[in-house]
Amino acid sequence: MIKMQKIESKETWEAFIGSHKEANFLQSWYWGEFQKSIGKEVEYLGFYNGLTLVGICLVIIEKAKRGTYLTVAGGPILDWSNTELLNGCFESLKTLATEHKASFVRVRPQLVENELSSAIFNKYGFSPAPMHLTADLTSQIDLSRSEEELLEGMRKTTRYEIRKAEKLGVTVSTSLNVDDIDSFYELQLQTSLRQKFVPFSLSFLKEQFRVFVQNNNALLYRTYLGKTLLAEAFIIFYGQEATYHYGASTDDGRKVPGAYLLQWEAIKEAKRRGLSRYNLWGVAKPEQTSHRFYGVSIFKRGFGGQDVAYVPAQDLVIDRLRYSVNYVIELARRKVRKLG
Repeated sequence: MIKMQKIESKETWEAFIGSHKEANFLQSWYWGEFQKSIGKEVEYLGFYNGLTLVGICLVIIEKAKRGTYLTVAGGPILDWSNTELLNGCFESLKTLATEHKASFVRVRPQLVENELSSAIFNKYGFSPAPMHLTADLTSQIDLSRSEEELLEGMRKTTRYEIRKAEKLGVTVSTSLNVDDIDSFYELQLQTSLRQKFVPFSLSFLKEQFRVFVQNNNALLYRTYLGKTLLAEAFIIFYGQEATYHYGASTDDGRKVPGAYLLQWEAIKEAKRRGLSRYNLWGVAKPEQTSHRFYGVSIFKRGFGGQDVAYVPAQDLVIDRLRYSVNYVIELARRKVRKLG
């Protein structure tokens, strides 16, 4: 019989997630600690078969003006073929949602999208969410290949831009200094005005970097031509995956290909750390030419990764009336933000 028990030990949590290849930073103990540092309530749920831990689920309690709801990004981490385990997990989420008076639970699992995976959520009464929870269509690079093979697998123009940056003398630096996020934040503000997206707050970025860098799971990359800053990126190294989480560039960086060299150096660092994949994070579908991330998606795909589509965010409705109001609001936001 599967029983749910809240986990209070980082060591227990990390030992379990470390043994699963689909482990990702969004289900890490550290992501929960970051969420708590910015004032959110977090639940670390463990599922046991007797004394054996067989599944985990990091839950964030989101308290918005439109009402409370729960989110599970990049999880739960468990055996998706174990029906008893799935029953226990989803029933626990329903109970937790009721305790917090939440109108719904939103899940975006680390589960590749196909007929079988979609059927799981249909079976348990989930429905597609009107808004994404986190990137569900990603571009990922297999790091088992040699550096020469990785370069060969890139788009010709991407290889050219990397070599051009090297010939121009573009330099790449890395930082573990939390205070350096201040300049990244300022650069993100400039980029958001140019690309028309809502930037993250300084505290959000700084606290996130602080938590991950403490455990050697993050680096802030910068590229320069002489003393001129070109681009910056916040890279997370966790489990078997490195993730290009946030990036920003200067106007000068649009003329000199510093961002290309930055990604190449981060890819090589992930390989040196023995990771199995480099995740360039979210991309738009190739046919979504009006998507606001269409241009950056072309840039990301140039590095030769493969598109990996996870099951899109799914909602488990607890309170139908309150959920319907939220659904309309989020659907409108998705259209306004040109997110497909």
